[in-house]
This record gives sequence, structure tokens and C-alpha cells, in this order.
Amino acid sequence: MTPATDAAPAQLAQAQLVHFLPILTTLISVAFTAVLLLRAGRRDWAPHLVWWAVGVFFYGVGTAVESTITLRHALTGSGNTPLLNALWFWAGAILGGYPLATGSLYLLAHRRLAHALTALSLAFVAFASAAVFLADMNAQAIAANPHRPSGRYFADDWKWVRLLTPVINIYAVIFLIGGAAYSCASFILSGLHARRAWGTGLIALGAILPGIGGSMAKYDIVEALYIGELLGLIVIWVGYEVCVRAPKPTAP
Repeated sequence: MTPATDAAPAQLAQAQLVHFLPILTTLISVAFTAVLLLRAGRRDWAPHLVWWAVGVFFYGVGTAVESTITLRHALTGSGNTPLLNALWFWAGAILGGYPLATGSLYLLAHRRLAHALTALSLAFVAFASAAVFLADMNAQAIAANPHRPSGRYFADDWKWVRLLTPVINIYAVIFLIGGAAYSCASFILSGLHARRAWGTGLIALGAILPGIGGSMAKYDIVEALYIGELLGLIVIWVGYEVCVRAPKPTAP
């Protein structure tokens, strides 16, 4: 048996069950995106629902890339490529929480303020997106770990691109997690909307879980990200449904 054929089973053995979780996450994101778009259509395309649908869509794009990497690795032994790694980083690190945060901004803030902040933040996101796709990737590092994408694979001259993501992450924390936590606290203090308090609390928790996984992925523990993405999306959807199905507030 040649060394090449010896290497293939060893590569396939690296792909564990956890690496296939993004396939399930992608399917869930497709269904959730459809639910959000249907509701947006019934609500005159309310901006917060449209942005949430965009956010869940790109959530699914990121997990679809992860699924592609896993399936390519399982079927051919190849897996990740510089282009796939760039797509993964863009969908996850650049667009992972930003559209969801923008949706929460439109829900909670005055429309004029939401427009202004969105215009400013979109300019930064566009710059970061361009930087990701213009950057060179370390093809050798990717070939050495074909079953797992990473933000560490930028070439030395382009490693500064990773420094752009904390700005976007802070934005997402403030408006997505912070907005959900604020709403949860407000509903609790009102004493009138217990179900909405539970729902917004679950949304905040669901938004935190991929962030925890993403922090571990920075140290090449991408498996934690896959678990966090799946659990996070499920918890966010459950929280959303709790809020939607809660009784409407009644005038005192």
C-alpha cells in the first residue's frame, strides 16, 4: 500500500461526529429563515424581521461552508481550501451576529438612530468583507488541517484582518445580547410579561453560545464552535417562538 493510500484513512479518522453537526444547523437555519421571512411579509416587511432573517441566513451560510468542508474531507480526503476558509470567516466572524444585532437595533431604537448606526456600521462591515476576500491564506496550514477551518490561516501580511472582528463582535454584543437582556429585564420588572421575559432571556442565552464556541475556535477548538452554533440557533428560535406566541400586552 502506498503512503498516499495510507494517509487517506488517517485523514478520514480525523472527522468525528461533531464535525457533521453543521449540516443539521444549516437545515435548521433554512427553516428559521423561512419562518422569519413569512412573518416579515405579514408585517409589511418590518426592518427588524428582515434583518433577523438576513442574520439567520448568513448563520446558515457559515454552517453550510463548515458542512462542505466536512463532507469534502469525508468523501475525498481534501476538505478545506483557501476560498472555503475565507467564506467561512466572512460568514461567521464578519456577518455572524451583525445582521441579528441590527435587527434588534431597529426593534428597540428610534428609526432615525437605527438608520444612522446601520449606515456607519455597514461601511465598516463592507471594508472588513473586502479585506477578507483580498487577503492571502496560508495554503500549507490549511492543507495540514483539512477538516477544520480557522481564523489563524491568514498569511502573515494579512493577520491584521482578524483585528477587525472585535469591533463587529462588540457591536453584536451591545445590540443583540444587550438588547435581549434589556428587554428581558424590562419584562421582569413590569411583572406583566413573564413569557416575553423568558423568550428574550432565551434569545440572549442563544446569542451567547456561538460566541463562547467562537472564542474557543480561535484556539483551533472548532468543535466547540459547531456545538455552540447548533445549540445557540435552537435556543434563539425557541426564545423567538415564546415571544411571538406570548399574549399581546393589554392597555392598563
